[in-house]
Amino acid sequence: MEVLTRYDSAVIFSRVSSPTLGTLLRHLVELLDDAVEARYVASGLDYRPRFTPVVRALLELRSASIRVIARHAGLTHSAASQTVALMTRAGLVRSHAGDDGRERVVSLSPRAVGMVPELKRLWATTNAAASELDSELTMPLSSLVQEAIRALENRPFGERIEHLARDHKKPKRVA
Repeated sequence: MEVLTRYDSAVIFSRVSSPTLGTLLRHLVELLDDAVEARYVASGLDYRPRFTPVVRALLELRSASIRVIARHAGLTHSAASQTVALMTRAGLVRSHAGDDGRERVVSLSPRAVGMVPELKRLWATTNAAASELDSELTMPLSSLVQEAIRALENRPFGERIEHLARDHKKPKRVA
């Protein structure tokens, strides 16, 4: 049996009659992030796409707690914390105790600041490629994703699942 180390469209669409939304979304994100990460590598940067929201937040804020970074970047506290930990190991951020000593304040390291001009160039190219992709679709992916996020913020997916699970458990009436 073949073991896949990444999502493969040929496998997904030839072996799975109806791939689930989660499988399709993971595959889409992999296709996008792998290409973006390859550009970072080709440019000689030790950088991952998931770092971008934190870097952008710190470019605007200069320094901030993980809580503030998360809020500013639209990330969960957990995602921001995990990303900052990865960035610390990569030497892209540094931190120090905040004024009250209870939270850490994070800022970009000199190494990260040195990457910013190249990152901005790559971000512009990536955004242009995303716009090109949007133009090839029946509905721009960026618009569809924003619409889906708004719908899920109005009515979370878990609530939808729970509602349908309750309805599914109800015995069917026999006439």
